[in-house]
Amino acid sequence: MSDQFLPLVRYIKKYIELSDQETAYLCSLLHYRFIKKKQIIVQPGFVCKYRTYIVKGSMRAYLIDQEGNDHTLALGIEDWWISDYYSYIHQVPADLFVEALEDSYVIQMDYNAELILMETYPKFERFFRILSQRALAYMQRRILSNLSKSAGERYEEFSQKYPLLIQRIPQYAIASYLGFSSEFLSKIKKQRVKKVN
Repeated sequence: MSDQFLPLVRYIKKYIELSDQETAYLCSLLHYRFIKKKQIIVQPGFVCKYRTYIVKGSMRAYLIDQEGNDHTLALGIEDWWISDYYSYIHQVPADLFVEALEDSYVIQMDYNAELILMETYPKFERFFRILSQRALAYMQRRILSNLSKSAGERYEEFSQKYPLLIQRIPQYAIASYLGFSSEFLSKIKKQRVKKVN
């Protein structure tokens, strides 16, 4: 097994046991890629062919509405997954852009390879089910937070839960993810500083 696939293998082994044979077969289906900052790997109108695991770097998935505003649906750093999942799972044209926010290294598995993997070793169905369940539970929490909390409370919660993202993800992307403008985020941050002082 190539060392470049080790982070993903370790990640998967948190959820399912893998024999050497299963690990070797998994790795034979993977692609290791360098994605340059600002490079887009998924875009609207084209079918999303890959599920992407971030080894190093940061990325975001976002939508641009008819007025030209962008809405960030997902952020990702090391050990996180990112994609346009609706496009990937149904193999229909994407609605989202997926873009690198930093120079990034990723591991990708294409849709057909994933189907072959699950057919060959059904335990991988369990792994992908766990991934889906976790993503769904997280999405529900995020929707509830957006519905029930003020902008300031959402930022506070986000900064406590993801201090690394606050340091590394550009302010415009964090603001878009939390559902407000960069200017509004600047106001919230200034208010926090005043409270501390």
